[in-house]
Amino acid sequence: MNWLLFALLTVATWGLYGVFLHSGQVAMQDPQFGRYKAFLFVGIAYFITAVLAPLILLKMTGSDWSFPAKGVWLSIVAGTLGSIGAFGVLLAFGAKGTPSVVMSIVFAGAPIVNAVVATALHPPKGGFAAIPWPFFLGIVLAALGGCLVTLYKPGPSAPAAHRTHMESR
Repeated sequence: MNWLLFALLTVATWGLYGVFLHSGQVAMQDPQFGRYKAFLFVGIAYFITAVLAPLILLKMTGSDWSFPAKGVWLSIVAGTLGSIGAFGVLLAFGAKGTPSVVMSIVFAGAPIVNAVVATALHPPKGGFAAIPWPFFLGIVLAALGGCLVTLYKPGPSAPAAHRTHMESR
């Protein structure tokens, strides 16, 4: 069950990603270029965790350092898609999207894209007709969940002065 723990680790970290990314953008105190500044530091964090850490692990575990071309290019495409997605999140925030709405759409929509593309690339034996109906129900429910979270998210809290006045009653 280690895979489940790792999957839950990803759920937690990616679930926090949008909130911290938006907070970093706002904390740059630059309405025009804050998102690019935040993205620069996301890239630095990626370099540390996705370049330096694997290099150290490969060295420590005695890797043979062979990198087949197909694996290299597919991994570069994957990294590029991830980076473009992260940049898209920042652009959505810059266009007045809020973390709760943007990330709900991203995290409801991404599994749908993943399921459809993975199924198209690796179709089941028997073709389209062999796909069980709960698969399609899951896609519909994921889309519905993203819509419901987006449409019915809680509103912002009251301003601090108003909240203090209300709490004193």
